[in-house]
Amino acid sequence: MDVIPAIDLLQGDCVRLYQGDYGQSEVFDQDPVAVAQRWVEQGATRLHLVDLDGAKSGQPVNWPVIQAIVQGVTVPVQVGGGLRDRDRVADLFALGVQFAILGTAALEYPDLISDLSQSFPDRIIVGIDARNGKVATRGWLDTSTITALDLARQVEERGAAAIIYTDIQRDGTLQGPNLDALRAMAETVTIPVIASGGVGGLGDLLQLLSLEPLGVEGVIVGRALYTGDLSLKEAVRAIGNGRWQDVPPDLGTSTLA
Repeated sequence: MDVIPAIDLLQGDCVRLYQGDYGQSEVFDQDPVAVAQRWVEQGATRLHLVDLDGAKSGQPVNWPVIQAIVQGVTVPVQVGGGLRDRDRVADLFALGVQFAILGTAALEYPDLISDLSQSFPDRIIVGIDARNGKVATRGWLDTSTITALDLARQVEERGAAAIIYTDIQRDGTLQGPNLDALRAMAETVTIPVIASGGVGGLGDLLQLLSLEPLGVEGVIVGRALYTGDLSLKEAVRAIGNGRWQDVPPDLGTSTLA
């Protein structure tokens, strides 16, 4: 299972929100490029970037930082936030980004998912962010009437390569992922599902492994990495895919044999 560190960008800083609330943001680092490089050094095989300003405004805002990160690391980067038309996605790929994540657009412009999936095969990911099972959009500021599972079925039919499922009420809380909702999502679609929201420690990641046979192929981790509740090196060695054997353990802190 891929362990994917999250780098959320707000006004150029690396921040974390609590339950998607822009009013409850905490700055963890003012050098996102250094943060990205640190995660790669510790074993990350992919990075998850979110332009929070872009998600809120509908227009890219933090792209200079995103470009600097892409140029500064050697692993694939996936980016979401404010991608609501074809030109923006094409421009993002021109920066060197590997995967584009569309959220609001998947609900409001469903034909765009079909178009982009045909033009950029295996590179379009749909982010489904849910509050009480209903899809939230526009930087989680609005909540729709469509269920997360219904949207998942629709975007799979339109050719999405994968789904990132976030339970907003768990995001940033360190209270553990919503395993029941993730199981339901994985059983609803056949494309890969990436879990997001609530991971607070190694035990949560080990619980997620039980869903890997259903198609939960990755997990995005944010606040727990920044607070030190989770060591990325330990996480990669415990459940990671690809580079775990190259990552030395955190001596003195690891509970792994």
